[in-house]
Amino acid sequence: MILNYIWIGFIVVALIMALVQAFALGNVDVFNEMVNALFGNAKTGFEISLGLTGVLALWMGILKIGEKSGLIERMALMVAPVLSRLFPGIPKGHPAMGSIFMNIAANMLGLDNAATPLGLKAMGQLQELNPEKEKASDAMIMFLVLNTTGLTLIPVSVMVYRAQMGAANPSDVFIPILMATFCSTLFGMLAVCIKQRIRLLDKVLLGFIGSLVLLIAGLAVLCSRLSQEQLQLYSTVTANVILIGIIVLFVVYAAIKRVNAYEAFIEGAKDGFTTAVGIIPYLIAILVAVGIFRASGAMDLLINGIEHVVAWCGLDTQFVGALPTAFMKPLSGSGARGLMVDAMQQYGADSFVGRLVCTIQGSTDTTLYILAVYFGAVKISNSRYALTYGLLADLVGIIAAILIAYAFFG
Repeated sequence: MILNYIWIGFIVVALIMALVQAFALGNVDVFNEMVNALFGNAKTGFEISLGLTGVLALWMGILKIGEKSGLIERMALMVAPVLSRLFPGIPKGHPAMGSIFMNIAANMLGLDNAATPLGLKAMGQLQELNPEKEKASDAMIMFLVLNTTGLTLIPVSVMVYRAQMGAANPSDVFIPILMATFCSTLFGMLAVCIKQRIRLLDKVLLGFIGSLVLLIAGLAVLCSRLSQEQLQLYSTVTANVILIGIIVLFVVYAAIKRVNAYEAFIEGAKDGFTTAVGIIPYLIAILVAVGIFRASGAMDLLINGIEHVVAWCGLDTQFVGALPTAFMKPLSGSGARGLMVDAMQQYGADSFVGRLVCTIQGSTDTTLYILAVYFGAVKISNSRYALTYGLLADLVGIIAAILIAYAFFG
C-alpha cells in the first residue's frame, strides 16, 4: 500500500511540474522528455532484470547445493550457541533455528528476494511457538530487526547492477558495504538485546559482539592506512576471493557427501530464475515513475533544495544526489533499486554518488516491506516496537554508508 502511494505520488508530482513548466514557463519540450523517459526507462528496467536473472540463478543454485549437502545445517549448528542466546524463547533443536540461519545466510550472500521464502518459513515456525497469535513475540522482533538491518557479506545483486551500468570494478563497493551493514546490524542487535533484557555479558554473546566490533575497528584502521587506489584494489580482490571460495566450498562438500551437486544446482537455479522474472515488473514500474519524475524537473528541484540547505549548514554536498535512494530504502527495495540505477545513469557508476548509492543499497534492508510481508504472512497485527527499532537501525546504516563512502571514494 505504501509503495502504491509513492508510485502514484511520483507520477502526480511529475505531471504537475510538467504543466507548470509548459504553461508558466513555456517549456513544452518537457512532455517529449517525459515520453522518452517513459519508454527508455522501461527498456532499461527489463535489460537490468535480464542481467540479474543469471546471477540469481547462480547463487540460488549454489545455496541449494549447500542445503542438500547439509553444509548449511552444519553451519547452523556452529552458530547455534549465539542464536540460542539471541533467541532464548526458541527451544533447543527447534527447526526454527535452522530456518533463521538459512534466511540470514541468504541475506549475507546478497540474494535479496531469495531470502524471503526462507524468512517466511522461519516466521511460520516462530508463530507456532508464539502464545499470543496476534502479537509479535520477542523472537519475531529480534529476527525481523536482524532482517531489516540486512547483514550482507557478499552484495551480489549490487555488484551485478554496477556491472550492468558499466562500472570499471563492480566489486569496489564490497568493503564499504560490509562495514556499513555491520554498523547497522550491530546497532539493531544491541538495541533489541537491551530492550528484551538479553544478558549481553554472557561470554558467548560478548565474544560474538566483541568479534564484530574488532572486525569493524580492524577494517577501519586498515583502510585508514591505505590510499583510495589501494582500498579499491584490495576490496575488489577480497570480494573475488570470497566469491570463488564459497562456490568451491559448497561444491567440494557436496562431493564429499556424495550429493548430486548438478541436480541440486539446477533445482535452485530454477527458483532463482523465477525470482528474477518476478522482479521485472516492479523494477520497470519504479524506473518509469522515477524517469518521468526526473524528466519533469521535480527531482532536480528536490535535490537542489536539499543541496542548498546542506551548503548553508557548511557541509559538503556531494552526498545529496544519493539521498533519494536513502529515503526510499526503508520503504521499498525495488524502489530503492530503481533510484540506485537512476543515480548511476545520471552521475555514472564510478562517480562518488554512483558508489554511494550502491553502499546505501547494501547497508540495510527494506524495513516496511519486510515487516508488512513477514507479519502479514502469520497475521500479526501488533508489531510492538519492531518498526521503531528497524528504522533506527536503517538510519545508523545510512549514516555509516555516507561516512564510509567519503573515506573510500570522497
